[in-house]
Amino acid sequence: MASSSGNDDDLTIPRAAINKMIKETLPNVRVANDARELVVNCCTEFIHLISSEANEICNKSEKKTISPEHVIQALESLGFGSYISEVKEVLQECKTVALKRRKASSRLENLGIPEEELLRQQQELFAKARQQQAELAQQEWLQMQQAAQQAQLAATASASNQAGSSQDEEDDD
Repeated sequence: MASSSGNDDDLTIPRAAINKMIKETLPNVRVANDARELVVNCCTEFIHLISSEANEICNKSEKKTISPEHVIQALESLGFGSYISEVKEVLQECKTVALKRRKASSRLENLGIPEEELLRQQQELFAKARQQQAELAQQEWLQMQQAAQQAQLAATASASNQAGSSQDEEDDD
């Protein structure tokens, strides 16, 4: 359904997409440019027809968003019931792809490492951290022990020096 306002490109399917579909469907057939243009116009009109009918069905059911069920009902009411089984298959494929995309967007799955391996690595990191913490605590304890021994030696030496100087004072008297 072409518009005379110059917005024809806004109302049609991209020609590159149609050309690709034609080549995939008919790989060994040459298609004239005017035939390709006719296919583009037919596709655009078909989509407009289905979407308009689906919109009416959506409005009648007092919904604001056209759902896949509205499109399926539109196909049935317009006499395209033979397409419904294939449409349902494509809908299921789309849902499967969308679900895979959602799962793939997870950081863990993007790593490509199984969850079990990630858990093992996490436990290993925790064990290393605990070991490092224990070693650090032991070093601190040894340093405190050494400091206490040095303080005790210093106190003993000081006491011995004081005792020695007291002894010297008594000898001088």
